[in-house]
Amino acid sequence: MNVWNPVLETMPPGDLRRYQLIKFKEQCIYAFKNSPYYAQKFTEAGLKLKDLENIKTMDDVLKIPISSKKEFAAAQEGKEPFPYGELLAVPIERISEYHQTSGTTGTPLRWGDTWADWEWYSDIWATILYSRGLRANDRLYIAFPYHIYIAFWGGHYGAEKIGAEVIPGGSTGTEQRIREIVDLRCTAVMCTPSYALHMVNIAKEMGIDLRKTAVSKLFCTGEPGASILSTKQRIEEAWGAKVFDHVGATEAPLWAFQCGEQRGLHINEAHYLVEILDPETLTPVPEGETGTVVVTNFARKGMPAIRYDLKDLIKITPEKCPCGRTWRISEGGVAGRRDEMSKVRGVLFSPKNVEKAVMNIPELNGEFKIIITREKDYDNVLVKAEVFKDFENIRAELAEKLSKELRNTTTLRCDVEILPSGTLPRHETKAKRLEDLR
Repeated sequence: MNVWNPVLETMPPGDLRRYQLIKFKEQCIYAFKNSPYYAQKFTEAGLKLKDLENIKTMDDVLKIPISSKKEFAAAQEGKEPFPYGELLAVPIERISEYHQTSGTTGTPLRWGDTWADWEWYSDIWATILYSRGLRANDRLYIAFPYHIYIAFWGGHYGAEKIGAEVIPGGSTGTEQRIREIVDLRCTAVMCTPSYALHMVNIAKEMGIDLRKTAVSKLFCTGEPGASILSTKQRIEEAWGAKVFDHVGATEAPLWAFQCGEQRGLHINEAHYLVEILDPETLTPVPEGETGTVVVTNFARKGMPAIRYDLKDLIKITPEKCPCGRTWRISEGGVAGRRDEMSKVRGVLFSPKNVEKAVMNIPELNGEFKIIITREKDYDNVLVKAEVFKDFENIRAELAEKLSKELRNTTTLRCDVEILPSGTLPRHETKAKRLEDLR
């Protein structure tokens, strides 16, 4: 069994819920006493310390106010201590790790972790990597420029905690990374889904078949691609390896992940209370219905996040995983983000559905861009997609084919432009797919 912590990962559901409520209560009390932001937030909601001490049920949880990224940003802007502001819940000298959000949805949040927080984070990474079969005899290549973003730093230390050998790709070029993966006989690779496909295209130009490398596992994050079946299949076929997805944010890292069974995303229930709520009413939705994710981390003390609205949309399935974990499973991964869902001609539009269409056409190399404009109160959607070099002579035919696929996946009529390979910009971090110019 690929279980890192058997006690927490296989705890009976009833015991797990009681454990979560105890941890939730402890974190609320801690934040009230130590975080200026939460002290004010709870007080303004009419909550006193005794109310937090009496948290015993999920109904009590619903009485705790929800926080948003906008509120977190306001609690930092111009506030001391710099740069964490009123979110900081420890003396600043206890902060040993600095990271920040990518800023793709607004002002970046600055995040500080204590060393204990960082140990907690690396242990979560060890949990998910171990669940996928990573072991001490593996050699993991991380194809990512770490910089100030949290994701792959944690992956590095989590793999080391298991005992695996880690090779940081750093800021080296794609061709050099491919040579290192091949020459060093790496057995696992960590990167974004779009970069995994980009390496496939570059490897072909180099005359390298990635299916013949020692790589058997790819750990993808940062984008929804690894949970989109057509994207996942394309990566797996090109690499001859299993592809695993997980989701998280700087404020709530690794709150869900895919184990070795690849049956959807396990909710990381030992480390988070994850609520699935109606996006409009912010009340719990029944199992099987899509809702927005609101999370509370249990162990982060530098900057707690309690009932934090991630804006991710997921659906919980009643299916149980053969892996033996008792944690809930999200069907099909993250369906989208509320801040990325756009109304186009009265229809909810998600970049994820465009990616499905693009990946259903094997002649396209997987790179695409969406541009939404408005003319005379009419929304226009233009999808630009790249074609493999061998198929550039049938671009008109592929444009018609993609237009039909987009009609099926988005229910909208979209304009399509097929571009030569190498036209669109490449991204090692989150690919910026949507440009809404309305």
